[in-house]
Amino acid sequence: MVEVKFYDEADDSLLKFAVIIAKTGGKWVFCRHRERNTLEIPGGHREKGEPIMDTARRELYEETGATEYDLEPVCVYSVTAPDNFNGEETFGLLCCADIRAFEGTLHSEIGQIVITDRFPDKWTYPLIQPRLIEEASRRGYI
Repeated sequence: MVEVKFYDEADDSLLKFAVIIAKTGGKWVFCRHRERNTLEIPGGHREKGEPIMDTARRELYEETGATEYDLEPVCVYSVTAPDNFNGEETFGLLCCADIRAFEGTLHSEIGQIVITDRFPDKWTYPLIQPRLIEEASRRGYI
């Protein structure tokens, strides 16, 4: 069973990920990892010593090619799942971005960017990412 929780804040040292709900021109921005056929919200792991907002900026650029955008933190989220980090609760920062410009070339493991007005039929993380969007919406960010 996957459990997703939301917090207004958490100790910075707990934050291992940044996930960015992105839109451009009023449409959702999702990415597809080159080894999968599912879509996901941009995001990824924090590097050692990296400020968490720098993680969000880096991941947004690496996974979408976004070069001009507004980015704001929404909340902290956690995921507890038996097949993830030995079942331990792991924490990340949830952000929202409004992207104004993209670089033409992708530089990471992402195979495709999808800009759409609807949610994916096939999510990479179907028990987690729709919940993140719901929470950002509930908090008035989207």
